[in-house]
Amino acid sequence: MTIHKQPNELAAGYAGAIVAALSMLLLGIGWNIGVYVGAAEQMAKWHYLFSPSIGGIIGGMAEAAVITFVFVYLFVWLYHKFE
Repeated sequence: MTIHKQPNELAAGYAGAIVAALSMLLLGIGWNIGVYVGAAEQMAKWHYLFSPSIGGIIGGMAEAAVITFVFVYLFVWLYHKFE
């Protein structure tokens, strides 16, 4: 007998948000030390709040976390709906 666990939308959304925020943090730090500058500049074009300053990195982390949470939550919710 197998137990089928339902996908947890909130857990997936939180996990995605954490990964997105940490990615933005690493990209912002890299930008300031000269690593992946091109990627960071492109990310700054896509994210309104992201910049090389500390406030810009924190803003970019928050923006990426919120956007990612919403999309991952909706994706898992839809997956669960059509499963």
